[in-house]
Amino acid sequence: MAQPALAAALPRTHPRPGDVLELLKPLTWFPPVWAFGCGAVASGAVLQRWPLALLGLLLVGPLVCGMSQAVNDWFDRHVDAVNEPDRPIPSGRIPGRWGLGLALAWTALSLLVGALLGPWGFAATLLGVALAWAYSAPPLRLKRNGWLGNAACGLCYETLPWITAAAVLSGQALTPRLLLVALLYGAGAHGIMTLNDFKSVEGDRRFGIRTLPVQLGPALAGRVACLAMALPQLAVAALLLRWGATWQAATVALLLLGQLGLMLRLLRDPRGLAPWYGATGVSLYVLGMLASAHALRPDSVG
Repeated sequence: MAQPALAAALPRTHPRPGDVLELLKPLTWFPPVWAFGCGAVASGAVLQRWPLALLGLLLVGPLVCGMSQAVNDWFDRHVDAVNEPDRPIPSGRIPGRWGLGLALAWTALSLLVGALLGPWGFAATLLGVALAWAYSAPPLRLKRNGWLGNAACGLCYETLPWITAAAVLSGQALTPRLLLVALLYGAGAHGIMTLNDFKSVEGDRRFGIRTLPVQLGPALAGRVACLAMALPQLAVAALLLRWGATWQAATVALLLLGQLGLMLRLLRDPRGLAPWYGATGVSLYVLGMLASAHALRPDSVG
């Protein structure tokens, strides 16, 4: 009877598969996967080139986004020991330098799969990987400043997957309209990332990570996040209307109106209600992305 107890007390030498999956955080894969899907819709060629579309979804979600989570958790292990000590690395479930090794392995695998998507796919993967490491790793560690770090995340999570899918699946040069809409939704994601930062204020403040909630305080950071999310969508609705995509513009505008109502409640307690808004308001945000993507299809744009 003593042997099982002794085995349980011994430190781990390698992680279990479930702990590795937890490190890669599957729930975080949704934003880039959705953005890639929007780019695929905008290309108008998703059905004709579905094998590339599936490969792209694998790349932006489980690989590049999963890699970014592993990189972030490795370089944030001292912060997580304060904010979330039960995470795989600070808890010891991923022991030693396994966290760094997994981040490096997923980086290599991401670049390999990105190369299968052609020159544009590889270039986009290289940029995404570079931004992920720059966000978390010294010496740049962009996340130390909420303005820069959230901008990098918005580019990686929304803009880059969108334009990658459109370019790879259409096989044509990207249109200025598509680039502009993808950039606007990436800019709006800056506000979404600010909401995500509310959960770790104490540890971020202690270790000098100047997220917007740390810099501005919860009330002002909440207002900035709402503006960052709302203004790009307003611009998208106006552009779609100007381009003759009437029903898509109306859809984006109505979804934004719904978000504004939810934002009024969010601003009563930005820190406490940030997870609630992530499940409600952000859902409306991404539905607007899909409507906009439909407007950008080659057979929809006038």
